Amino acid sequence: MSDNGLPLEALLNEKKRRSESKEPQLSNGIGPKSSLRNVWFVLTGLALVSLYAFVSFDYGNIDWGLAISGTFANLKTIFLEAELSSISLTDALLQVLITFAIAFLTTVFSAVLSVVLGLLAARNLGGKRSSALIKGFVALIRAIPTVMWVLIFAIVSGLGSVAAVIGISFHSLGYLTKMFSESFEEMDGGVIEALKATGASWWEIVFQGVLPTTIRSLVAWTFMRFEINYIVALGMGAAAGAGGIGFNLFMAGNFYYNMREVGAVTFLILLTCFLLEAVSVRIKRSLATK
Repeated sequence: MSDNGLPLEALLNEKKRRSESKEPQLSNGIGPKSSLRNVWFVLTGLALVSLYAFVSFDYGNIDWGLAISGTFANLKTIFLEAELSSISLTDALLQVLITFAIAFLTTVFSAVLSVVLGLLAARNLGGKRSSALIKGFVALIRAIPTVMWVLIFAIVSGLGSVAAVIGISFHSLGYLTKMFSESFEEMDGGVIEALKATGASWWEIVFQGVLPTTIRSLVAWTFMRFEINYIVALGMGAAAGAGGIGFNLFMAGNFYYNMREVGAVTFLILLTCFLLEAVSVRIKRSLATK
């Protein structure tokens, strides 16, 4: 018997029932079930709005049967009958190299500057004031799409590869600065405190503690942005006249309407993306073993 006169087994069952009935609360006071309900509510609302827009849209006199059959015919031509006709394979590979060079330059420029800005934007390294100022600045950069930055810089340098490199680098700067600063803030604070206790300067803390600790994360974010820049460079080849394989893809699809060449160029792009991913994984594995 317990102190309040109830059998011990009944008291234990009552406590178990009460503990199971209590919904665990998150840090913001909302339980996981309530949070899940809110997510489903938002998703359901978005699905209904999308369905309404799809139904109420004016499609004109589209023959859906003909449109769907034509789409599948184009996909069959692109993926099963790929062939280069207006350019040779050598020229196509050269254009891929140009696109690759644009992506590489923009990534290198933005990554180097982002390391410096990321160090100053991290609260545990640069202070609250500089952190708020830099994070606000890069948030503004990220809010404007890459193509808009390219067009803004095209006013000064004209449409071409120069405007594309500057515009893509500028947008990448905003992206990588945010990622790098968060990586610096998430590192173990004991490393910084230990170096400060030895009398290390700010630069010594950075080069002896911060960068060696976060190098894997920095490389991972840099390679991710490199892959993004490669895809963006494809679009800028057509939109901003930057050249590269993106311009050939645009001409084949919109000017010549040559689906076979679209397929061949698409396969070259996919092959390059697979190679970039393989190199990225290899480098990250080599860093993980050190």
